[in-house]
Amino acid sequence: MLARRILLGAAPLLPLARPGLAQAPWPSRPITLVIGFPPGGQADFASRLMQNALSAGFGQPVVIENRPGAGGNIATEQVLRARPDGYTLLAGNIGTFTINPHTMPSMGFDPLELVPIGLMLQSGLLLAVNPALSVRNFAEWRAWVMASQPRGIDYASTSAGGLVHVATEMLRMRLGGPVMHHVPYRGSGPALQDLIAGVFPTMFDAPSLLFPFVQSGQARGIMLTTAKRLPAMPDIPTAAEAGLPDFVVSSWIGLFGPRGTPPEIVARANAVLTQVCADPEIRAKIDARGDEVGGGSAADLAALVRRDHARWGEVVRANNIRAE
Repeated sequence: MLARRILLGAAPLLPLARPGLAQAPWPSRPITLVIGFPPGGQADFASRLMQNALSAGFGQPVVIENRPGAGGNIATEQVLRARPDGYTLLAGNIGTFTINPHTMPSMGFDPLELVPIGLMLQSGLLLAVNPALSVRNFAEWRAWVMASQPRGIDYASTSAGGLVHVATEMLRMRLGGPVMHHVPYRGSGPALQDLIAGVFPTMFDAPSLLFPFVQSGQARGIMLTTAKRLPAMPDIPTAAEAGLPDFVVSSWIGLFGPRGTPPEIVARANAVLTQVCADPEIRAKIDARGDEVGGGSAADLAALVRRDHARWGEVVRANNIRAE
C-alpha cells in the first residue's frame, strides 16, 4: 500500500518531467556534408564555397567529407542509410540521381529515396573544339560532323555513362544520328588536356572548367546549353540562338537528407540554403565561373530530379549506354 501511495503521489509530477526529456532544437552539434567526388569538382566547389555561410546560418560547424567512388554512389548510399536526424547531409549531383540508375541497373539502392532540400548550384554545358579545327559556330560544327560521314568524328566525355556522354548522345540524336565515336576519360582533367593537345577535336564540359582554356585561346567555345547567355562569356550563344531549340541541359548540385528526414528539418535547412544562395559575394563567385547559383524550394528540387530522371532514362535506353 505504501508503494502504491508513493507511485500515485508521484504521478502528477511525471508530466512536468517530460519537457526536460525533449531533444534540443536542430541543429545542436556539427553537421557532416558528404560529397561523392574528390576535391576540385563541381560538388566540392559548391560545398566549400558555401561551407562558412552554411555554418553561420545553422549556428553549427558544417564539416565536409569527400567519399568518392562509383560515380557518387558510395556517398549517396551512405547518406541514404544514415540516421534521419539532419546531421548527415549530401551534396548530390545530377549524374548519381538521374543517370546512374539507368546506366548502372545493379547499383543496389534507389537514390530517389533521399529527401530533397534545395538546389545549391547549376550549370549548363559548353560545346568546345580544339582551335586547330576550322569551326567557329554551331552551324559550322554541324556541317563538319556531316561532312565527316560515314567515318564520323571522335568526341570525348568525362566518364562513360556520365552527363557529358548522355548529353552528347542526345545531341547526336537531334542531328539525325550521325556517326560520332565516344572516347571516355576518367574525369575532366585528362579529357581537357587531350582536347588542348589535339588528341580529339571536340567535347562538352562545364563552362567553369572550359572557360579558362577558351580565354587563353587553347579551346574555342561554340555553344552553351543554358537557357540564356552567361555573364562570364557573353559572346558564346545558347543552343536556341545557335539554331537548336529546346536543347537546355543543366548539371546541378543539390542538398539532400537521408530517407525519412523530418519535414521541419528540411524546412529549416532549405531556409538556411536559400539565405546562403542570396549572399552577393557567393553569387558573384559562382557567376564568375560561368555557373548559376541555386535556390528555390525542396519541391522545386524534387521536380527537377524527377524530370531529369525521366529525360536521361530515355536517352540511355535509346543508345544502350552503360557505365564502365
